[in-house]
Amino acid sequence: MFEKKQIIYSETQGVCRVDNIVSLSATKGVPGVPYYVLRSVFDADKVSYIPVDHHQVVLRELFTREEAQALIGTEELERDEKLKEAVEYVLHNKEG
Repeated sequence: MFEKKQIIYSETQGVCRVDNIVSLSATKGVPGVPYYVLRSVFDADKVSYIPVDHHQVVLRELFTREEAQALIGTEELERDEKLKEAVEYVLHNKEG
């Protein structure tokens, strides 16, 4: 489980911050389901709500510097703009 304020990678949103973890319910009086509230680090107006459990979107911890460097020059990186942004973010903004 990710923590509030953690920077992560979402395959649909790219690099994002876990703004909050909220409980949402479709029916009043029914216990809610926990959701991550994800906000893009590149576009603060872009927010996604992703279920904490059983989500279809790939969410992962942000790459390490070594993982980002290993992706440079790969076909996968050339095809995926979100992945490219994530690699650049790690290489230019993350220490260590």
